[in-house]
Amino acid sequence: MTGNTEEMAEAIVEGAKEAGAEVVSKEVFDARADELNDYDGIIIGAYTWGDGELPDEFIDFFEAMDSLDLSGKKAAVFGSGDTSYPIFCGAVDTIEVKLKELGAEIAGDCIKFEYNPSEDEKEQGRGLGRQIVGLTAVAG
Repeated sequence: MTGNTEEMAEAIVEGAKEAGAEVVSKEVFDARADELNDYDGIIIGAYTWGDGELPDEFIDFFEAMDSLDLSGKKAAVFGSGDTSYPIFCGAVDTIEVKLKELGAEIAGDCIKFEYNPSEDEKEQGRGLGRQIVGLTAVAG
């Protein structure tokens, strides 16, 4: 996770905690894909590398997701990118498609931002955290 992605993750965590959730936040190096089964709400963040690609450190986790059934899970995705490339924040789109394929319901608007998130974008992140918590509370 880059500092930019981490900054947005912190805002999302803040919003989820404000909504009363117990939050687990991990960098991809410290996470296993099968742990996603343990949570009602899943928010995944990744920066986009090169021309719309997942970052190298995310590939193993992403491929390990193939064996999961995330039916009934509420999910959202966020990430940073660079508008000078033809595919802006392609990693966000790739992860969103994967989550849908695995049965997750994309319950919040995915957040894409250029480089570091602005204050307005961080507020959007806090709102996403609150939204996912609210939806999982209703579903659970």
